[in-house]
Amino acid sequence: MDQFDSGNGPGPTRSELAWELVELFDELGIDQLNEMVAKNVPFETLEFFNTYVAGLSEDTLSTTERRQLPNLMLIGYLVRVLEERLVEPDRFDA
Repeated sequence: MDQFDSGNGPGPTRSELAWELVELFDELGIDQLNEMVAKNVPFETLEFFNTYVAGLSEDTLSTTERRQLPNLMLIGYLVRVLEERLVEPDRFDA
């Protein structure tokens, strides 16, 4: 069993899943990260993140925020993919 599945209670929280993903990212090299994204995120989704941010006005976001927002959106997407793969349906729909 993995660290989230003790068999004795509810699964991981969203926060626990997110931190686990961040810790995993910390251990991966750039090539491994690129491979993981390529296998789990449709190219159209990546394009959407970039197009969405490009469509925001410069008054809305600073230059730093404009560079970081697509990555934050990607992390949120990956957390959701992880949720869907690791936990029973409707667990987080409360």
